[in-house]
Amino acid sequence: MSELDSIKLTAFSHGAGCGCKIAPKILDEILQSNTAAPDNHLLLVGNHQKDDAAAYDLGNGTALISTTDFFMPIVDDAFSFGKIAGANAISDVYAMGGKPILAIAILGWPIDKIPAYVAQQVIEGARAVCQEAGIPLAGGHSIDSPEPIFGLAVNGLVPIEHLKKNSTAQKGDLLLLTKPLGIGILSTAQKRNLLTEPHLQLMIKQLTQLNKIGADLGAISAVHAMTDVTGFGLLGHLVEMCEGSHLSADVWYHQIPILPEAKKYLALKAIPGGTQRNRDSYGHKIHYSEAVNLEEASMLLPDPQTNGGLLIAVGKEEVATVQQHLKNNHLYAEIIGVMTERKADIVTILP
Repeated sequence: MSELDSIKLTAFSHGAGCGCKIAPKILDEILQSNTAAPDNHLLLVGNHQKDDAAAYDLGNGTALISTTDFFMPIVDDAFSFGKIAGANAISDVYAMGGKPILAIAILGWPIDKIPAYVAQQVIEGARAVCQEAGIPLAGGHSIDSPEPIFGLAVNGLVPIEHLKKNSTAQKGDLLLLTKPLGIGILSTAQKRNLLTEPHLQLMIKQLTQLNKIGADLGAISAVHAMTDVTGFGLLGHLVEMCEGSHLSADVWYHQIPILPEAKKYLALKAIPGGTQRNRDSYGHKIHYSEAVNLEEASMLLPDPQTNGGLLIAVGKEEVATVQQHLKNNHLYAEIIGVMTERKADIVTILP
């Protein structure tokens, strides 16, 4: 074992990946302001919406997408951590139907605790995933911090007519999710030394998979709304889609893709702290059918994901076309739910 291999990055952080995110309820409190935002008709998406990134009209039929995302280590391997953090940040551009064009790095490093060459490997991992996305890692900023932190600020472009928001779903839209849930549980199992090597490699493979398909979906008019599933869990991001669209959703639990390994580690109580924070924030907006295993579903559906799949609201007339496109790209393509008229319960979980 090399000296690099002996350094366990997750031991230096109190959270992991998007599980570090501040809970939705607390974030709402933080973002409250009495200051009137300047009137800017070119800002297409900003703080007034709970979307994945900001979007700015460049005046030529194209919008600039701007986003940033960073977190503490979700895996021990430095190179993999850099790839994962990079893929997660780039995902916000794909989730809005855009193509990334440029990234800069955000690095916080405890230089008195972890050698600089480990941080170099984190940056190298980010370079690798940026190369896969076809963009340069063009610069960045670093600070000396108590815990290791890494991420990217990413810019992308999208034709304005292809810009996807999380607030424009329509009644009757069918819901698709491109990746299985359970990453938060697996990452917690790793932090507790429960995760087997094969399951670790499975986790890393999903965590580093780019959501490139989002750029293709942006061009499909029947894709009415889209977001990526990250730290708020599937239910948190679906609640945002419902509330922004003034609708509710019915979700069929047994249609939702879930990593089989996640249930094994859930039984071992490998439950991220972010799961309970998510439940506390929006649990009152969710209704579970009596036919659903409440103990299991209420842990899996709010499970905080990192670089999770795209949640897509598609008109019925084109859903088969979108499903085939997902299958052609080796992504999960089954329908998991439907957008409905607004009800007292924002999301209903059915068998």
